[in-house]
Amino acid sequence: MGIKSTSKTLMEKAGVPIIQGYHGDDQSVGRLKAEAKKIGFPVMIKAFRGGGGKGMRVAMNEAEFEQQLDSAKRESMKSFGDDAMLVEKYVQRPRHVEVQVFGDHHGNYVYLFERDCSVQRRHQKIIEEAPAPGISEETRRSIGEAAVRAAQAVDYVGAGTVEFILDSDRHEFFFMEMNTRLQVEHPVTEMITGTDLVAWQLKVAAGERLPLLQNDLRIRGHSFEARVYAENPEDNFMPGAGPLTHLSLDFDPASFDGTVRVETGVRQGDQVSVHYDPMIAKLVVWGEDRSSALRKLRSVLTGYHISGLSTNINFLTSLCDNASFQSAHVHTDFIKEHITELFPAKGPPTPEALVQAAVALHFLKILPVDGGAALFADPFDSVKNWRMNYSFAETTQLSANGKVYDVALTSTGDGKFRVQCLGKELVVEVSTDVNDGMLVTHACIDGRMLKSKSVMEDSKLHLFQQDGCVTFEVPALKYESLLATKETGADEARAPMPGVIEKIMVQPGQEVKQGDPLVVMIAMKMEYVIKAPKSGIIKKVAFKTGVNVPKGSQLVYYEEPTSS
Repeated sequence: MGIKSTSKTLMEKAGVPIIQGYHGDDQSVGRLKAEAKKIGFPVMIKAFRGGGGKGMRVAMNEAEFEQQLDSAKRESMKSFGDDAMLVEKYVQRPRHVEVQVFGDHHGNYVYLFERDCSVQRRHQKIIEEAPAPGISEETRRSIGEAAVRAAQAVDYVGAGTVEFILDSDRHEFFFMEMNTRLQVEHPVTEMITGTDLVAWQLKVAAGERLPLLQNDLRIRGHSFEARVYAENPEDNFMPGAGPLTHLSLDFDPASFDGTVRVETGVRQGDQVSVHYDPMIAKLVVWGEDRSSALRKLRSVLTGYHISGLSTNINFLTSLCDNASFQSAHVHTDFIKEHITELFPAKGPPTPEALVQAAVALHFLKILPVDGGAALFADPFDSVKNWRMNYSFAETTQLSANGKVYDVALTSTGDGKFRVQCLGKELVVEVSTDVNDGMLVTHACIDGRMLKSKSVMEDSKLHLFQQDGCVTFEVPALKYESLLATKETGADEARAPMPGVIEKIMVQPGQEVKQGDPLVVMIAMKMEYVIKAPKSGIIKKVAFKTGVNVPKGSQLVYYEEPTSS
């Protein structure tokens, strides 16, 4: 079942619906292209031995077929040691629904219902739920029984996941692949069935019968799993690597009576490596129904605090708030279709966020955090409220989204401040505490109580609040800016993350246009094409193929333009 072409032939014989395509041995470019034209564009190009979204590309038309085929082959060879490809009709806007199956040595088979994994980027899942919303009991039974037939066709024993494409409108389903193992997202199945699937695996491996049969299984409530990744959603979900400078939870999973799970293998201070998948944690929740489970998921997302590298937590929070997602109108192009809602134009921070950030910065200067000294060990920064004949006042500059904001604090004593920002004057009463190396601030702003946690990292202030994390830059003083090294330009071709140079597509003296491919990198077993940031003539390619390059390395240099 690990070879997609073979598995589809077996499934067709077993009466499991499949998408028609080419799964043959002739792997010449000409044959694959001819089969794609016969199927009709758009087509999906997929590695025989693929998985996890690797070795998959979509060719929307004939003109881009060979480029996408070449890219899929390179990525497949790096990931699986094999570059054989199948070509199938690409079903647009489908749902990705998978069924958990189990078999034992005594001929017993069950399906533990289905999971919806439709919301994806780069053909990789980021949020899963069970059961799949909006499908009828008839469809649920049909897809479950089809999954069992798939397992029976190969005398499968143990845990398996049978993945299907589901037509969003007609709810017709087609076999995609079978993963002969437990999936990353298996906890949502455990949550709705009250089972321990790892224990089931051990029992079956020991020759025992399945603990439950089909008539014993029931769906209870709803469950979500959100995958927390080191990546930058605003940069096309570019994976990241680096230190987990700060990692803490604003909640205790044990206090939720088994309805919240945090599954992770990292802790504060660990490194997210370029050599492995950038997943940091899985946040799993259960609720009586989909709405309550989604509210709980949002709550634990905003309580999972990370600094040191970019994560997708704010994006996942935005997804939870999206009306279409709340209504379960999901499909595999969901992010693309709702991109303006999920990535709205950035306006100024709210006055409340600016106030909390300025107050936090004020107290970080004078309070010891994380067992150390105060942030600024300068006696003149150790501010007390008493002043002879006047109230203490300070103006803090905070930068967000490329703009600098002035926030003026005037202390009136006993933790009370008058604050001016964005043309407003607010009255603020503040109490502070230090917990897990973070400053905890309780601020009553014009009668509204707000809680936030703050951590300072170099020149960045990370403010964790109910609406997610807001990061502010604390601008350097003028003399510091003059001493700083000149920043690199935005029109330079640089490595967006650490990786290996896989292919060089230009040479010195070559003229390129903006958007032309320059270099292909492999990072975290995924392929990334570095494109020309501007038009010009290539002066130098800085690295050879096979070389490991750090993040930010300049890969290609341009000729200096001549003045006319």
